[in-house]
Amino acid sequence: MYQNDFRRGAVRAQQEETDRGRLQVTVVTEDGAKPVENARVRISYTGVPDSTQEEVRTDSSGQTPVLELKTPPLEYSLEPSEEQPYAEYTIQIEAEGYEPEEIAGTEVLPDSLALQPARLRNRDAGAFERIVIGPHTLFEKYPPKIPEAEVKPVDETGEIVLSRVVIPEYIIVHDGPVGDSQAENYYVKYRDYIKNVASSEIYATWPDDTIRANVLAIMSFTLNRVYTEWYRNKGYDFTITSSTAYDHKWIYGRNVFESISRIVDELFENYLSRPDVRQPILTQYCDGRMVQCLDRGWMTQWGSKSLGDQGYSAIEILRYFYGNDMYINVAEAISGIPASWPGYDLDIGATGQKVRQLQEQLNTIAGSYPALPTIGVDGIYGERTKDAVRKFQSVFGLPQTGIVDYSTWYKIQEIYVAVSRIAELN
Repeated sequence: MYQNDFRRGAVRAQQEETDRGRLQVTVVTEDGAKPVENARVRISYTGVPDSTQEEVRTDSSGQTPVLELKTPPLEYSLEPSEEQPYAEYTIQIEAEGYEPEEIAGTEVLPDSLALQPARLRNRDAGAFERIVIGPHTLFEKYPPKIPEAEVKPVDETGEIVLSRVVIPEYIIVHDGPVGDSQAENYYVKYRDYIKNVASSEIYATWPDDTIRANVLAIMSFTLNRVYTEWYRNKGYDFTITSSTAYDHKWIYGRNVFESISRIVDELFENYLSRPDVRQPILTQYCDGRMVQCLDRGWMTQWGSKSLGDQGYSAIEILRYFYGNDMYINVAEAISGIPASWPGYDLDIGATGQKVRQLQEQLNTIAGSYPALPTIGVDGIYGERTKDAVRKFQSVFGLPQTGIVDYSTWYKIQEIYVAVSRIAELN
């Protein structure tokens, strides 16, 4: 009786939702190297799995169409509210030759595009996987951050410190508090980690400069953990935890949001620093509603949203909370990238080695993503190269300009490395 009442209540709550958000699911192999075509994707209200709202198939890039789904009103995410500002959907995925997968709790916000990744295991490689996405930190109460010094001592005997600030290719996330020996460790791409944390801790409906300020704070904090080898110095084998008491909230398998993903791709080389301090600053923060921290000189997330509404830029928001001597810095190197950004956009008429390299990389990627056309490798950026770039941007969620800007360049490098490594292993 209770279960039926719960289902009716859940359906009624969803039906009363007045706004709309968008969702796209991308299905790839477990190693992340190849898309899974023709996977059946069913979407239902979380808690009511037999109430299928959409059933679609993935294309040759492993993607579903962009689906429009009901959400709560937009205003719930724009001011602190007791009402849940996002809708939760369950995604069931089946594909020939793979174990089925279910993701419960995918968050869809109004006026936003939610991007849900899914990795399928080969049929003989493991059992059915059910991923449950926990609640957002601005809606559910999590342990408050234990205060730390924002600059770590690095001249102590035995201290392990990197010689320079480097953007890592992967970080190791301990999915639990520091002392939980039963918690799993996950190897996560750096940018994917930042996108996951930001999507778990702020709302994608906020102003872009508010998102930028929060992303910079998350990245700087993370790079401080990397640079100082903070947990390795304490005898642990991970980079960072998923506990809000110690670090950030990272949620295994969760969806991210397009607006957050775009801004992370725009900023991922950056971190925050102070004059005469080599290490990235450990930029701590709180939500400013359930937990207060202004007296500690930390940023509050809701406060950053208010400043963004007033037209403050990202650096102005950061300096409002952390002081006027906070600066945006650029890392000296990026791990796992075969070629650095040339420093200018590649478009029609560009020539040379960078264009040739780009063409070779796009052709390699096309071997795993058949929606991409193969092109001639001649070092000349012509219409066919521009068309291939535009298709790449479409598949990987970038603005479809056909121009290789900073974000597109590094996305091509990232996908090329992933595809090439798997090809080598095979």
